[in-house]
Amino acid sequence: MSIKSHKARSWNYEDELRGLQVELAHLQAWVVKSGARIVVVFEGRDAAGKGGMIKRITERLSPRVFRIVALPTPTDRQKTQLYMQRYMEQMPAAGEVVIFDRSWYNRPGVERVMGFCSERDAKRYLELTPHFEAYMIDSGVMLVKYFLTVSEEEQEKRFRRRMHDPLRQWKLSPMDIESYRRWWDYSVAYDEMLRMTDTPQSPWWIVPSDDKKHARINCISHLLSLIPYEKIPFKKTVLGKRNKRPKRYVPDKAERNVVPAIS
Repeated sequence: MSIKSHKARSWNYEDELRGLQVELAHLQAWVVKSGARIVVVFEGRDAAGKGGMIKRITERLSPRVFRIVALPTPTDRQKTQLYMQRYMEQMPAAGEVVIFDRSWYNRPGVERVMGFCSERDAKRYLELTPHFEAYMIDSGVMLVKYFLTVSEEEQEKRFRRRMHDPLRQWKLSPMDIESYRRWWDYSVAYDEMLRMTDTPQSPWWIVPSDDKKHARINCISHLLSLIPYEKIPFKKTVLGKRNKRPKRYVPDKAERNVVPAIS
């Protein structure tokens, strides 16, 4: 690819992304006004680009409306609770969108493959989850589920890039290394997970993600197409005039710690 065509492709991506982010801002205004409750689940292969996808969706939006949930390992207390309990605590109130960066689907995925739950628990989970999600939807929550895929070759490239790039090394965890080694174990687990939890009411949407930029444009466009939002007219605001400086105002002369200018 020539330098010229590469630049044109990058420019088109940025232009497309900005247009979609404007639409996401319209969606945000509609969510607030309508009181909608939306849950978006992102699952998929390690290094498939879930974090980057979520960042592009939310980076121009209010974190008070579009809330990202990426739960850590459960505490000892949480391990004694109902499995879904800590996820239920994160569900949206009116006027909120909750984006799960990994979700309750940890059980049939990483927990099952790594032996953190029993095979019986994983099977039982797969049987019950469609009922749990049907309850959410019947309660008025809109649920959207995405699964990002990546090829073996592309995943290996991304892992190796993380190994050598100081800005990406924090992304590489022992669990990532295990997911690389256990590619086929995860393949079997994910195939069954998708088969048993893909329902007409709560379908899975697969996002091919070897090309991250195309994946982002495709996924954001699809998400916007699923939600029947309307553009809410922006209420024009007039700044007006500043109040006058008080005659008795004297600037504080005390020394302050100022960040030194280096550029």
